[in-house]
Amino acid sequence: MARHRNVRGYNYDEDFEDDDLYGQSVEDDYCISPSTAAQFIYSRRDKPSAVEPVEEYDYEDLKEFSSSLVNHQLSGIDQGKSIDSQSSQSESEIVPKVTKMTVSGKKQTMGFEVPRVTAEENGHSFHTPQKGHSSEDTSLVSSDALESASKSALPSHTIQASEEQSSTPTPVKKSGKLRQQIDIKAELEKRQGGKQLLNLVVIGHVDAGKSTLMGHLLYLLGDVNKRTMHKYEQESKKAGKASFAYAWVLDETGEERERGVTMDVGMTKFETKTKVITLMDAPGHKDFIPNMITGAAQADVAVLVVDASRGEFEAGFETGGQTREHGLLVRSLGVTQLAVAVNKMDQVNWQQERFQEITGKLGHFLKQAGFKESDVAFIPTSGLSGENLITRSQSSELTKWYKGLCLLEQIDSFKPPQRSIDKPFRLCVSDVFKDQGSGFCVTGKIEAGYIQTGDRLLAMPPNETCTAKGITLHDEPVDWAAAGDHVSLTLVGMDIIKINVGCIFCVPKEPIKVCTRFRARILIFNIEIPITKGFPVLLHYQTVSEPAVIKRLISVLNKSTGEVTKKKPKLLTKGQNALVELQTQRPVALELYKDFKELGRFMLRYSGSTIAAGVVTEIKD
Repeated sequence: MARHRNVRGYNYDEDFEDDDLYGQSVEDDYCISPSTAAQFIYSRRDKPSAVEPVEEYDYEDLKEFSSSLVNHQLSGIDQGKSIDSQSSQSESEIVPKVTKMTVSGKKQTMGFEVPRVTAEENGHSFHTPQKGHSSEDTSLVSSDALESASKSALPSHTIQASEEQSSTPTPVKKSGKLRQQIDIKAELEKRQGGKQLLNLVVIGHVDAGKSTLMGHLLYLLGDVNKRTMHKYEQESKKAGKASFAYAWVLDETGEERERGVTMDVGMTKFETKTKVITLMDAPGHKDFIPNMITGAAQADVAVLVVDASRGEFEAGFETGGQTREHGLLVRSLGVTQLAVAVNKMDQVNWQQERFQEITGKLGHFLKQAGFKESDVAFIPTSGLSGENLITRSQSSELTKWYKGLCLLEQIDSFKPPQRSIDKPFRLCVSDVFKDQGSGFCVTGKIEAGYIQTGDRLLAMPPNETCTAKGITLHDEPVDWAAAGDHVSLTLVGMDIIKINVGCIFCVPKEPIKVCTRFRARILIFNIEIPITKGFPVLLHYQTVSEPAVIKRLISVLNKSTGEVTKKKPKLLTKGQNALVELQTQRPVALELYKDFKELGRFMLRYSGSTIAAGVVTEIKD
């Protein structure tokens, strides 16, 4: 309790030593941490020893400094002589005092150091605020001249200190000037030791073993330490789910662990020989497909996990299973490269016939969905025993017929897509939260362009501006980030209430378009009910799910050529390609597919199943 202080045993002398700052009561000191106080709050009582010498030294030092400036305008030889004599004199006379000064001076400058000998180093630390170069300075003498003159006038100790200070980088103030200088492509090549970035989503039917497979992969790579793994094993045994230990690496919430089902997209990172992989573990249950769409929309490549055990693969692949729907969804969201992990092969004793049966059925379906055969790889694995995950299997039953890559090698061999670094900045918000300190944080994937700390951003649809105070990539603070990165931005200058999941941050100069009506070309999947005018749908776009209505059916198009085959159709049936007009309840921020491929794609769902995929062709509002 702050007001009940120990009055009897209190030493009041400490409280009012020297002349205390006005209005600084005892309690005030405890509101901030000592490090913050040392940095921003100036108190004379911290350095009483340095105060006296300053007063004596002030005038002399000023005199020397001004005379050196005058000398600067003398002829070269005279100037050299006078400076020599003065600097030697100053070194011999005032060295001890100056060294004290620089120590206290250095303690003082913990904010942004100005790379110039300021008044502080001349002994004025308590009277003059720091300033950058003013126009008056430059009119008198050029700044280089000033610096050289002042260096010669000051003793060597101070010069060293000032050089140290000027060499330290100033983190935030650079953004304005550095905007033109930073060569993003060159920086990207240097980053992560030259490794390329790849976003990977893991998809498949519920209980195919996605979380276990990736959890075991992370454990084998050393991204999960043995102690943590042992803890998971013990806890999962207690809960009666001993085989779920590896899945707990990615399923972190209590509900997910209790039910044994992934519900939200778990995100983590790991490294291969040539790439840095951002791993997204998507839920397989059909109730959580909206979350799976969010994960797939942010991915470049995918791993489709199927269960090889008898009856399980068929359940996932036939109607009502998620294997087909997930395959279609990722293809519609722009994923072109796919690795199919045929999991739980140990349950069928690594039979080649079973593997070929699965690859035959799936391969045919994936070809229909639009994947090229060369971009799809089938890998037999076992998530629980860890076979064929990061090293090629030693099991004789498998090696006698399978000579291909293991899962990690296959992930490593994926080609990273072309990033839209040259386009204006776009970031789609997937999460909003309040962090310690000022401002709030948003996470999401940068779809295009790049960002640096200190940049001004515009959030659409709320149409609010803010400043990016900090950027975090894989839990490490960075100065910049570019397209393809999953980042967390700390924002200031905006109310957290205004932002929700699905907002898009862009550059104020080139904002993203916001509308409630737009035209799109859609491809209709297997549907029970034909689509008519006024059909209600749920629009899934990036991380947004927004109720919408199909306002008009404009025309039916030819699948391969895109020519109009029928105008103003009465209804649309399965497998058709059509041009329609959609209207959403609330405004959404969209881009045309031809301008931004990533931001022009969307999915339409109705009563728990995905009915169509589409691309934006025209924005009406």
